[in-house]
Amino acid sequence: MKTSLVITTYNSPEALLLVLKSTQLQSHLPSEVIIADDGSNEDTKKAIDEFKKTSSLCLIHSWQEDKGFRAAQSRNKAIAKSTSDYIILIDGDMILHRDFIKDHIDHAEDGFFVQGSRVLLTQSKTKKVLQQQKINFNFFNFGLKNRKNMINSKILSYLFSKKNNSLLGIKSCNMAFYKNDFININGFNNLFQGWGREDSEFVIRLMNNNIKRKTIRFNIIQFHLWHNENTRKSIEFNDFLLKNSIDNKSKWCDDGFKKFNS
Repeated sequence: MKTSLVITTYNSPEALLLVLKSTQLQSHLPSEVIIADDGSNEDTKKAIDEFKKTSSLCLIHSWQEDKGFRAAQSRNKAIAKSTSDYIILIDGDMILHRDFIKDHIDHAEDGFFVQGSRVLLTQSKTKKVLQQQKINFNFFNFGLKNRKNMINSKILSYLFSKKNNSLLGIKSCNMAFYKNDFININGFNNLFQGWGREDSEFVIRLMNNNIKRKTIRFNIIQFHLWHNENTRKSIEFNDFLLKNSIDNKSKWCDDGFKKFNS
């Protein structure tokens, strides 16, 4: 099964390079890595081009003009460039455990999308990681929040992972799905601009199209670098879009992936 790792980013080249470094060291490399760049300046392009010189990754830079937070459209545009059967989404501030891709492939299952969790780094820990370019962590490191999420255990994962159709804890920073399932609902809704709810609305349409949720615990591990929170000024309109899809049991959005896949 071919896999595309899609990484969202915006003007954070230092963090992105650590994410790419952790991707390069995966026990099972993705078939391709696509940077979903939401309008970063030239520094990010330079960092990616420099990384390419010594990397064996198949690396594609998908860029769109900076018109504010448009993660939904950026992902659609990036996934339109993919050639794989299976899509794994992360953000450009997520350092990956070396078995992250392998674990996602192991948990892939027809009729399901996969939702993972994350370990949070404190602000001071993040600063130190960026300075030292360190991407290896252990359970007893200082500066790790919800560190139980870094326990990697097949037995615990079997016992505590579950299948349901809840929206609780939906996060596209650690999510995977079959590309055909993505196409069948027209991907993310491009109407979402500004932070919030584009991932939940996407999942609602997946579930309305009989693609169930599979939440994985104690596996597919990633480490989230600290950053300032995005502004919530668009949340009211985005909540309206989400509620509309819930109330209408939507399976499709009119302004989505097809815009970039013609």
